[in-house]
Amino acid sequence: MDKKKLSFNARAIHAGSQHCPETGAHIAPVYRTSTFVIENVERAIRLGYGEEEGYAYGRFGNPTVDALQKKVAALENAEASLAAASGMSAITTALFANLKKGDHLVAGDIIYGCTYGFVRDILPKYSIEVTMVNTAETESVKKAMKSNTKVVYIETPCNPVLRITDIKAVAEIAHTRGALLFVDSTYATPYLQRPLELGADIVLHSATKYLNGHGDVLGGIIAGSKKLIDNIRKPYMEWIGGVISPMDASEISKGIKTLGARMEIHCANARKIADFLEEHEMVEKVLYPGCESHPQHELAKIQMKDFGGMMSFNVKGGFEAGKALINSVELISLATSLGCVDSLIQHSPSMSHAALSRTEREAAGIAEGQVRLSAGIEEAEHLIADLDQAMAQVKKKLNI
Repeated sequence: MDKKKLSFNARAIHAGSQHCPETGAHIAPVYRTSTFVIENVERAIRLGYGEEEGYAYGRFGNPTVDALQKKVAALENAEASLAAASGMSAITTALFANLKKGDHLVAGDIIYGCTYGFVRDILPKYSIEVTMVNTAETESVKKAMKSNTKVVYIETPCNPVLRITDIKAVAEIAHTRGALLFVDSTYATPYLQRPLELGADIVLHSATKYLNGHGDVLGGIIAGSKKLIDNIRKPYMEWIGGVISPMDASEISKGIKTLGARMEIHCANARKIADFLEEHEMVEKVLYPGCESHPQHELAKIQMKDFGGMMSFNVKGGFEAGKALINSVELISLATSLGCVDSLIQHSPSMSHAALSRTEREAAGIAEGQVRLSAGIEEAEHLIADLDQAMAQVKKKLNI
């Protein structure tokens, strides 16, 4: 059977998975070991120089981690992938492996808060120049490119305002100037969007989020060509050391098996909630690619299979109203993460993007009353009822 022709769900379940070769156990064991016994010095040398496949030390490779990497590579239609200890470990290692002193990075002006801080505050300390622009405006990307631009970095949909960037168009801009395109596709997952097929060179995920789906591990993914992944792995990942643990890799592999089924429910719930919020008197604006009011709605229809489970919305009453709403929900949990089976909510200006100044937030479209919602897989009517009662409390408390 040609496994490349299998459906997404079949690949999510079977790619990278194997039965235990010794016991026949349906689920292979987790290889919880820091080191591996090698038959002889000659093989140890070959392993050390990468002349032979195998395992010598946990930081350089592990069978459980390899299984996860093969599974994600199959889902992204990538030649290879590399698992990291967290989403930020994946992002920072991939960037350090492809940028050096004197290089220039073009990055989105609204991205995950920790990524924003890294490219704004840390990369310049290594004499790496950074220009941040609205990547949803392809002309802005084109104007930002320089002769020393080596990487263009985007999130689409981006956190937390759900802008959509045209991956194919930006890839053409980057490649024309000899640069690589990195895409953080955490919000979309490979079920909804595959950036490599649209011209991206590297796709990144916080596997902590939808890939795992259950909020109980940290992990990150880098996927792309074998050449690029090999360069990131050796020496950067191996020497910097941000590798994922076998236990976390196993949990993420298990979570991925239900990714397709979960994303269908996440998307369906988000569409119903967005429709409800667009009609609510306490909501000024809904930021969800599935809404016709979204400025890149038509692009999202082309670039994504569905519109995802993430949205943000601006509550009337500003900063205090946003916080009051968060404090009034009962079923939905206040948490900074996303992509879990249960619904999570946060106040972006005071939480995930608090490191940005108010001026920076306003320029990026992060209103003071903006709330980010990760729609879980509970029944949509329960989530809508919870939001409705919470907004009634805000209206009464603030006399709006």
